[in-house]
Amino acid sequence: MTSLPKTAPAKKLGLVIDLDICVGCHACAVNCKEWNTGGKMAPLTDLEPYGGKPDGVWFNRIHTFETENEAGTSRTVHFPKSCLHCDDAPCVTVCPTGASYKREEDGIVLVNEDICIGCKLCSWACPYGAREFDENEGVMKKCTLCVDKIYNENLPEESRVPACVSTCPTGARSFGDLNDPDSDVSKLSAARGGFALMPEQGTNPVNRYLPPRPKKTGPTSPDDKAPRMLTHVEANDDKAGLLASWVDKILSA
Repeated sequence: MTSLPKTAPAKKLGLVIDLDICVGCHACAVNCKEWNTGGKMAPLTDLEPYGGKPDGVWFNRIHTFETENEAGTSRTVHFPKSCLHCDDAPCVTVCPTGASYKREEDGIVLVNEDICIGCKLCSWACPYGAREFDENEGVMKKCTLCVDKIYNENLPEESRVPACVSTCPTGARSFGDLNDPDSDVSKLSAARGGFALMPEQGTNPVNRYLPPRPKKTGPTSPDDKAPRMLTHVEANDDKAGLLASWVDKILSA
C-alpha cells in the first residue's frame, strides 16, 4: 500500500468555499470540466451526454439542499464538493500500486494514471465521494487543484488559481495556503468560522467551508452596506407576497 509523506507538507494548498454566497450556478463545475478536459487529467469522459441517462467524469459537483432552522425558517443552501486533499487521505493509503499519492511540497493529492489499475479501492475509501472513475480510460481521476495552472509561469500571477476559483461569479471560492496563518484564506476561514467537512472521519481535510450567515429578519440599519432580500413579512403587508400581488394586478388590469 502507498504511504503518506513522512513529514507534513510545508504548504497545504486548498480551497475555502463560502456557502453564504454560493448561488449554485455550476460555473465552477463547468469551467473545471473545460480546463481539465484539455489538461493534466484529460480527457474527462462524457457518457450519453444527450441521452436519457447522461453521466460522466466531473471533479466538482454541486448539491442543493433545502434546510430549516429551529424557528421554522427555510433556506436553500448550495454545497459544492470536490476533493478535499486530506492530510490523512485514506484514498492514498489503500492504493496498491502507488498511483494515488500526496505531494510533499504542497499537500495536493494526485493520481498517476500510468500505474493506476482501476481497482477503485480509493473511491471506496474516500468518505466524500470525491473520486471519479473514467470508464473509457479505465483509471481513476480526481481534482488536481489545477496543478498545471497554478504553477504555470506563462500565465499572469492573478490567473494562477484553480479554474473553479477564477470563474466563480460571486467570489464564493478562494484559494491559497491553509498552512500559513497569515494567508488570505486562513484569515478568511478564521474570521468566518470555517469548518472541515465530516471531521469525524479522521481524514483531516484541508479545504474549509464557511457557514451561511443567519438571515436578517428585523429592519435594516444604516450600517448595512450590502443589499439583502426582504423576508416574507417585510415584503408583504397583506400576506399575499410581492409575486402574488403582481400577478393579481396584471390579471385585474
